[in-house]
Amino acid sequence: MTSSTKSQKPEFGLRGSVKAPGDKSVSHRALIFGALAEGTTEISGLLEGEDILHTANVVKAFGARVTRLGEGHWRVTGCGSRGWRTPKKPIDFGNAGTGARLIMGAAAAFNVNVSYIGDASLSSRPMGRVLTPLREMGTKFETNNDRLPLRQIQGGNLNPINYTPPHASAQVKSAVLLAGLNTEGLTELHELNLTRDHTENMLTAFGVVVVRKVKGSGQVVSIDGPARLKATHIKVPGDPSSAAFLIAAALIVPGSDIIIENVMMNDARSGLFEVLNEMGAFLRADNFRRSGGETIADLHVKYSRLNGITVMPERVPSMVDEYPVLAVIAAVARGTTIMRGLGELRVKESDRLTGTLNLLTVNGVQARIDKDTLSVTGGLVAGGAKVKTRHDHRMAMSALVLGLVSEKPIAIDDASMIATSFPSFFELMASIGAPIDKS
Repeated sequence: MTSSTKSQKPEFGLRGSVKAPGDKSVSHRALIFGALAEGTTEISGLLEGEDILHTANVVKAFGARVTRLGEGHWRVTGCGSRGWRTPKKPIDFGNAGTGARLIMGAAAAFNVNVSYIGDASLSSRPMGRVLTPLREMGTKFETNNDRLPLRQIQGGNLNPINYTPPHASAQVKSAVLLAGLNTEGLTELHELNLTRDHTENMLTAFGVVVVRKVKGSGQVVSIDGPARLKATHIKVPGDPSSAAFLIAAALIVPGSDIIIENVMMNDARSGLFEVLNEMGAFLRADNFRRSGGETIADLHVKYSRLNGITVMPERVPSMVDEYPVLAVIAAVARGTTIMRGLGELRVKESDRLTGTLNLLTVNGVQARIDKDTLSVTGGLVAGGAKVKTRHDHRMAMSALVLGLVSEKPIAIDDASMIATSFPSFFELMASIGAPIDKS
């Protein structure tokens, strides 16, 4: 896609019914767990974004048989008791941070010698928070400042650990648990604050006994290894982080009324929905059902007159990826929205805290950062700027959503990376009437 990609105010409200794309986090795990399992796992509704396709190629390189049967329909025959083998060449994660950290944990449990590489964005992101507990378990790595490229030079025969991550991170938790699957004894992880529990849910679906005990505001998660995964059928639910852009567009464009089907309603991912309800959003969930070990529902969203609120740090784990688009929503809400505790945004695909501030201010929105707090005051959005996305898909989509309410169109410098997480973004936005030009 070219640098001419831009959005502008629609003549009418957004209307229609769309199906949310498959959840990115669940899609990664379905492929990885299927590759570890004994037998053949069938996956339906898989998100076929670039990050997920990288993960599919990676588990294939470790010895799993991976076949695409049709759109979103995949089959993975796992390595089972024979375990993963050393790949013939370096493993390329592209921009897939989740895939990288989870696979590092899974591979640590096997006696493989493997090099990991990624694109420029992923290579700038810290891996130390995952490598630290894996080293404690006995894995050895060669690294340059704990960033990609890096090499696992020794794995397997690990020691179980009792580990408390210094930062709330579902990826760290998942990496430790995956390493513990092939480790003799009890691997235990203490979370000070709850994070996404897709790994625990899916391990259970694959027949692994996962023990969860509430402790304060967090929990203790443990598995007794070695634990064998048994192949199963996974139906991937819709991604709430992707649905957030459709929700935001409908809430801020006058006259909008849309339905988003098949959205996962996991408590660890619903922070944005709760915040929007507090701001006064018309956001209704119904038709609840279960799919892929998760609860899903259909969301009815209408244009709403929203009010600024204060969002406390405790919300971060359940909506860390949604803050850029929440800031876009806040740009048209009445009053000031204060979002606290956003330090984690600085180590995502880009420095999303600074990037979000720049996205807003270059388009005439009043916003400021004070340490790890972002404040946004709603009002008229002038628009007219070209936003530097820093190769970050969520920054790109957030900017295009803001352009739907700005006085002048808003352009982005690069739209290509949107395909990493939301390949159907332009198609779905067009289907509800959002005027986004990517010619």
